[in-house]
Amino acid sequence: MRFHLDEQMDHAIATALRLRGIDVTTTEDASLTSASDIRHIEFARGDDRVIITDDTDFLVHANAGVPHAGIIFCRRTIRTLGQIIEFLVLADACLSQEDMRDKVEYC
Repeated sequence: MRFHLDEQMDHAIATALRLRGIDVTTTEDASLTSASDIRHIEFARGDDRVIITDDTDFLVHANAGVPHAGIIFCRRTIRTLGQIIEFLVLADACLSQEDMRDKVEYC
């Protein structure tokens, strides 16, 4: 699976995933700093990447029917970095890109 971290997610997550051979982009990698949520969704959908976020606005867009390549919603305030990384590694191992299309998973 391919991931895209929105700008609120810790870069340590990207580093840890990359060390495990998982393809991940950050907001900075994609030149999306200060871009709208819709622009992130469009980038991720166009590049077939699941968005990793704790921004509830992405859930609003998904509930409104905005097509997306998948969203994993992780609350940074209640999960440790280790727990988030562990969840994403497991999701990568168990789910396909197609499984995630227009779906939301909660970490």
